Amino acid sequence: MNKESTWEECLETGASLKVTPNKSKVKSLMDTATGRVQFMTETTIKESTANYIFESYYSSVLELLHALVLMQGYKVSNHLCLGYYLRDILGKDHLFRLFDDGRFKRNSLVYYGRKMDFETAQLGIEKSKKLITELNSLLEQELR
Repeated sequence: MNKESTWEECLETGASLKVTPNKSKVKSLMDTATGRVQFMTETTIKESTANYIFESYYSSVLELLHALVLMQGYKVSNHLCLGYYLRDILGKDHLFRLFDDGRFKRNSLVYYGRKMDFETAQLGIEKSKKLITELNSLLEQELR
């Protein structure tokens, strides 16, 4: 398994591929992310649900990132390379750091069964919300 460390390496290894931009798919991804976020805002965050709510927000972040790269004509097969697009192509280092923090937390949860304590999960949710707002803003600019 390749461990890319830059967007350029993602292209070289085939983890990121050039495709035809697809505005209708972009809008569909955005709608799905928006619907999930709407559902989550109606859900009370409790200690017993915080990890699952975080996961849902992270899924929305992923959908928006896939929409963003698709607008530019890319299909990306891993989360690392989505982050490198933010960092290396868009120059959005602060967004990369927010995303990478969420990616690490989600991987710990999903792949290693390490639940976050309530405060950590709440912080992860807040960071995801901030990321979602900024990604939506970038996408709206692209769609104009």
